[in-house]
Amino acid sequence: MALNQLSLSLQFGKFPEAALHRAALSRHSVARWIRHALQSDAEITVRIVGAEEGQTLNRDYRGKDYATNVLTFDYTQEPVVTADLVLCAPVVEREAREQGKTLQAHYAHLLVHGALHAQGYDHETGEEDAQEMEALEIDILGGLGYANPY
Repeated sequence: MALNQLSLSLQFGKFPEAALHRAALSRHSVARWIRHALQSDAEITVRIVGAEEGQTLNRDYRGKDYATNVLTFDYTQEPVVTADLVLCAPVVEREAREQGKTLQAHYAHLLVHGALHAQGYDHETGEEDAQEMEALEIDILGGLGYANPY
């Protein structure tokens, strides 16, 4: 299977335990996970942030005053997907622990999830859309060797 091209910028904010998250997120792995979710070429920036930056972005852009696991800022979908994916490390770490997943497996899921959002998929627009997006995530992650995240 030929994968689409990806121009990737991987950034880490300054926060406690950044080294742990940097170790779980090799550039190669992040690119692999995202490329498997792409239906066209893309230019994506992935930024791993601490709780304060995550909460500020979620509050300023979504009106929700708490840190969330992943925020997708999609700018264009054609001919090249252009987006920023912002993942809040403390939230991702907590969720992975609560769900009994490795940190790497949860990051893989959230990056696939964010990449699908960047391409127009949305699980918050209705049950049918949510089921379609979840089915894609399960299929993509299975192909990457990860268990059903749900």
